[in-house]
Amino acid sequence: MALHETVVDGVATITMDNPPVNALGVADTYGLAAILDGYRTRADVRAVVLTAAGRGFCAGVDIKEIQVTDADGGHFGLLEANRSCGEAFRAVYECAVPVVAAVNGFCLGTGIGLVGNADVIVAAEGAGFGLPEVDNGALGAATHLMRLVPNHRARWMLYSCEPAMAEELHAYGSVFRVVAPDDLVAVAGELAATIAAKDPDVIRAAKESMNGIDPVDVRTSYRFEQGFTYELNLLGRGDEARSAFLRGERDSNSAAD
Repeated sequence: MALHETVVDGVATITMDNPPVNALGVADTYGLAAILDGYRTRADVRAVVLTAAGRGFCAGVDIKEIQVTDADGGHFGLLEANRSCGEAFRAVYECAVPVVAAVNGFCLGTGIGLVGNADVIVAAEGAGFGLPEVDNGALGAATHLMRLVPNHRARWMLYSCEPAMAEELHAYGSVFRVVAPDDLVAVAGELAATIAAKDPDVIRAAKESMNGIDPVDVRTSYRFEQGFTYELNLLGRGDEARSAFLRGERDSNSAAD
């Protein structure tokens, strides 16, 4: 499994580790949701750091896994990729305790869904955030991108597939701090420790109360987006883009998030 978990002094650290680009397969994406959901009944966990090993936070779903699973002409691989992403994004948002995302390198597709639903975001200098879905014949996670950047900025990022840097997101206030790459995990841990030092019952209530007053139902909004991915796949656009990527004709690593 490409997930590693440690719990120290009330802070759970979940590290995604699937070289070379931390593209997550279906099992690991469901696994991440299960770990986060489990904190509801764990009194020893009072805050979470979600981070990644290697050169980037997350490049999206595992395109090769989808294409291998759907080689017979079915759509089970695509459907499970979408369902698992939905579960993981939900689990970050609904985690009983606050989630601090520590973003290094690149945050694409699935990464945007995870980070956009986090409570606090710390990023390494020069980290890039983007949705290459249009280039992949798919849609999804614009719901979460719009929690990171203003509406019209999000529209351009979606249409153009161009990323935005951590420094820009910091100016919007969505990225709380931009730090040197070597300091990323330590700073995220310090922020999580600040939360973990508070009364755990009050913090859990605060997390639930913040979700309750959110202006957008992220689960319904994301599910609406996914419907267009299904339509595009029926038109053959998704399969064409994924096949082009596997032939080396594309450099994107995210699809059908």
